[in-house]
Amino acid sequence: MSCELVVDVRSKEITIAVLEDKRLVELQSETRGGSFAVGDIFLGKVKKTMQGLNAAFVDVGYRKDAFLHYQDVGSHFNTYKEHLQRIRTEGRVSLGEVKILPETDKLGSITDVLKPGQEILVQVTKEPISTKGPRLTAELSFAGRYMVLIPFGQKLSISAKIRSKAERVRLLQLAQSIKPKDCTLILRTSSEGARVSELDTEVKELVKRWEETLAKLPKVKPVSVVHEETGRLLALIRDIFNSDFKHIHVNDHDVFCEVRDYIRSILPDSKPDLVREYKGDIPLFDHLGVTKQTRSAFGKIVNIKHGAYLIIEQTEAMHVIDVNSGPRNMQVDDEVDTIALSVNLSAAEEIARQLRLRDLGGIIVIDFIDIKDAHSRQRLYEHLKQAMVKDRAKHNILPLSKFGLMQLTRQRVRQATNVDTEETCPTCLGKGKVQRPSLFFIEDLEQIVERVVKQCRIKRFSLHLHPYVAAYLSKGLISKTLKWRFRYTFGLRVIPDQQLGLLEYCIYDVDRNEVNLVDRHLGESTVEMIDEIAEETTP
Repeated sequence: MSCELVVDVRSKEITIAVLEDKRLVELQSETRGGSFAVGDIFLGKVKKTMQGLNAAFVDVGYRKDAFLHYQDVGSHFNTYKEHLQRIRTEGRVSLGEVKILPETDKLGSITDVLKPGQEILVQVTKEPISTKGPRLTAELSFAGRYMVLIPFGQKLSISAKIRSKAERVRLLQLAQSIKPKDCTLILRTSSEGARVSELDTEVKELVKRWEETLAKLPKVKPVSVVHEETGRLLALIRDIFNSDFKHIHVNDHDVFCEVRDYIRSILPDSKPDLVREYKGDIPLFDHLGVTKQTRSAFGKIVNIKHGAYLIIEQTEAMHVIDVNSGPRNMQVDDEVDTIALSVNLSAAEEIARQLRLRDLGGIIVIDFIDIKDAHSRQRLYEHLKQAMVKDRAKHNILPLSKFGLMQLTRQRVRQATNVDTEETCPTCLGKGKVQRPSLFFIEDLEQIVERVVKQCRIKRFSLHLHPYVAAYLSKGLISKTLKWRFRYTFGLRVIPDQQLGLLEYCIYDVDRNEVNLVDRHLGESTVEMIDEIAEETTP
């Protein structure tokens, strides 16, 4: 199986797609300049404790207080608290001077360890979701490609996914020789086959991150970030990158250099063209077919094969998935069971993909087509478990109930990915009334091009349009696009963009920055708004 990573960099966000054999399996978006990501460490302040919940609410700068349960305080919280107090009063304290205090009581109360107004060092474990603030832990950890470092611990453990006994013994011996004092090391699955030099280099890097975090504490005020986790892009590469990856496509030079340097740091022997910078005119996702797959994979109804389909809906408490066989003529009982099993097996594979793609979390209930045979029911259960082996999120699957329902839980650390596949009516723009007939769409476009060139004084830009409209403008030996270039500027390029609606447009300058013309649709007073912008920009 070949894997590819596609990174679409835009002015306000970075969208990351993972393809397996050209099939979209993961899609993540990261707002540029965003905060409160998983792994960020804050110096927060306790706002209040809730004895009934055995939890505390901590101010970390988000509009809603973050949640810290007593179970997430950690067994070494007493050591963390003492160390933080010394640093805040005495300045920097070296790790060698740290005294490991007794562990906290596992059955204790939140009021025994935290008081309102107390400063506390916390780490985000779950990003803000809907109306809820971030979820926190007071047991800090620093993740690398091969291992995770947890300060003030004494343990050494290894991923259960490494099955070879000889390899486990080898890794444990290597880790024991490089393990820092008073730190727990957890060897990840990717450490299998790693050399001691690679492990040693990463341990030093993780310890350096911890020391840099401590160095900031004497200077910062409460409710400040003291350590920012690697961006979601590099974190995703760190977690999933392996020998199956053939290429990483990036359409921005700065991000391309960042990814290339990171790959070289973790894999010096990687092939030179592993990371590729895309410089084509067609949007990167359109060029690699990601946009089309996104449009077909998201939405309430997802088609499988042979007419079968899924219906995916979200309620307040859970996600519900219904499996439907579609129009089939089944008259014999044996045929019914055979076809039902076939549809359910195909649905299980698509459901496993949809869970990763949409990053659905919490409780998920699946209503499969009824199967009477116990062996077939067990086969379906095992098939879904196998299909979800590649899912990095923690999950737990229960066998089919007597009602034909399968229940599973999946770890949720961020808001589920949602792509709106509905399109605004290309005629009325969703308003139910037509302000200007769509017959004049091309004429309006020409006016916009003229005003951008003559009044906004932008000579080189690309006009992104729906593929049908772009094809219309480019047809013929002397196309309208060619006429506009002769008439206004040869710096004009018309680019088909599958993400735009039929009567939508978008203009980008040579630096790929969007030229904001207030409204991406043509209609009402768009021309007047452009005139106002032109007046403001004209000296």
